[in-house]
Amino acid sequence: KLLDAKVLLLGTGGLGSPTALYLAAAGVGTLGLIDDDVVDASNLQRQVIHSTETIGVPKTESARRAIEALNPDVKVVEHNTRLDASNVIELLEQYDIVVDGADNFPTRYLLNDASVRLRKPVVSASILSFDGQISTFVPFEGPCYRCLYPTPPPPELAPSCGAAGVLGVLPGIMGLLQALEVVKLVTGAGTPLIGRLLLFEALGTEFTELKVKRDPACPICGPDAPEIADQDLDGQAAEIAAVA
Repeated sequence: KLLDAKVLLLGTGGLGSPTALYLAAAGVGTLGLIDDDVVDASNLQRQVIHSTETIGVPKTESARRAIEALNPDVKVVEHNTRLDASNVIELLEQYDIVVDGADNFPTRYLLNDASVRLRKPVVSASILSFDGQISTFVPFEGPCYRCLYPTPPPPELAPSCGAAGVLGVLPGIMGLLQALEVVKLVTGAGTPLIGRLLLFEALGTEFTELKVKRDPACPICGPDAPEIADQDLDGQAAEIAAVA
């Protein structure tokens, strides 16, 4: 099952780095990497798949090198681009599961809407300062991202990691949990975080689990939600970007 699995990683940064390494070590057959950035020295305290030798190299290439050095049997597909409304459907269609390591709200909402349309599971995590959270969204088996967060928070309440900082080991912890969720989804073992939001507070080393239910009024996965078309993805992406 692992060898036959095709997993798409959105981002090869703090979250994508440990997730990619452990999925490769577990023997996932195909890993797709989406990122349009290059490796910077400031990344290395948390983006452990990269090294000083690959500073200035596209992150997808740097990550591919590390994955192939760890497990040359893994097929690595580089998507050196930014996920947007014009390519999200084409990219997601090629994979079984998506790992969300996005660092902005427009991309998260776009990914959610497209994944619900295509019925693709998404393992989503986010980090900031000393706090992280993770959940697994399986369309129509549990809530989607919009059930949990109908609208993005105002910018002042959601600064970037670059602005607010992040403890270097925190994305490692959350990324490993993402890898664990993917392995469970692929193999059918255990109980994934469907309908559950797991919060982690690093300074106190405390986990808190919250139950999350589907929103019957959700405009994306609710029973009365209209079918999502490509033009809707364009409009929704623009709307979220304007708010965020």
